[in-house]
Amino acid sequence: MIDGHGDDAYKYEGIKSDFSSNICPHVSHQELMDFLASSSDIIDHYPEPEPSSLEKMIAERHDLKPNQVIVTSGATEAIYLIAQTFRQKVVIPQPTFSEYGDACQLFPRRADVVSIESGNNKSGEMLWLCNPNNPTGEVYDQLYIDRMMAEYEMVVIDQSYENYTHAHVMNPRWGARTPYSIQIHSMTKNYGVPGLRLGYITAHESLTNKIRKCIRPWSVSSLAIEAGKYLLQHDELLCKPDLVEAQRLANMLRDIWGIFVKPSQTNFMLCQIVNHSAAELKDYLITEHGMLIRDASNFEGLTPHHFRIAAQLPAENDALVEAIKTFMKKQHE
Repeated sequence: MIDGHGDDAYKYEGIKSDFSSNICPHVSHQELMDFLASSSDIIDHYPEPEPSSLEKMIAERHDLKPNQVIVTSGATEAIYLIAQTFRQKVVIPQPTFSEYGDACQLFPRRADVVSIESGNNKSGEMLWLCNPNNPTGEVYDQLYIDRMMAEYEMVVIDQSYENYTHAHVMNPRWGARTPYSIQIHSMTKNYGVPGLRLGYITAHESLTNKIRKCIRPWSVSSLAIEAGKYLLQHDELLCKPDLVEAQRLANMLRDIWGIFVKPSQTNFMLCQIVNHSAAELKDYLITEHGMLIRDASNFEGLTPHHFRIAAQLPAENDALVEAIKTFMKKQHE
């Protein structure tokens, strides 16, 4: 899906508060920008055809072998590489990130694809899990994932929001121990740098060796590679969403008649409005308050009444709640 994601503020004028993007809000990138400005000469040359130097640093961080890491141009490229490589019959629990389904439709199952281990008791299917899940904020525990790994031929676990929850998520070294799971990670989200497009895959080398055959040369820019190296050396720049504030926002929204909020273990939450559409609420908030929310009606399995909100600063959250209260009141006058 090219269009229809969150963070579509580029379509509108006068947006003051963006609740539509799950990216950790109000992160300062000044240190990173200063570093990149001092390294501008790297754009005079092609980047590494494959960002091996950054892969090595990531492998060291997770106690993996370098060939168990594949750096990609954002987590989205990782999704498409995995779909292209394996072309298994897939199972995708809904609602979730639309790119899993889009990627698997672009690279449909081949007639000659057989089970990775013929003769085993697994389903022969590839299961895609977003953990934490977008848009619900749900986190699958390790016992559930282990059961899925025993049932399915392959489990792809997109952990792009792994830094946005206090719940336990699978450690990359644990995930890479077996040829039945692939993990996707997002430096974009971990450091709040979506414009840089940086993600990576971790998995058993028998899987990364296959995925690597589908990699396009120079898919990750020189600036992104150097930024990734810098960020890995500066953990103080990691995003740390305020989950206490997110829960406060969820509770305030639940107090509004006609608004329902699904429990979430992240900084973002899936909501539902009664008697009106998410599109109507979105248009009102943009026009009257300069606020942007995510119309979630295009997630498979959701309705025109669903929208997603990511918590911002307390004052912004308070203002959003008051704006929604005003909208609901006006509709009943």
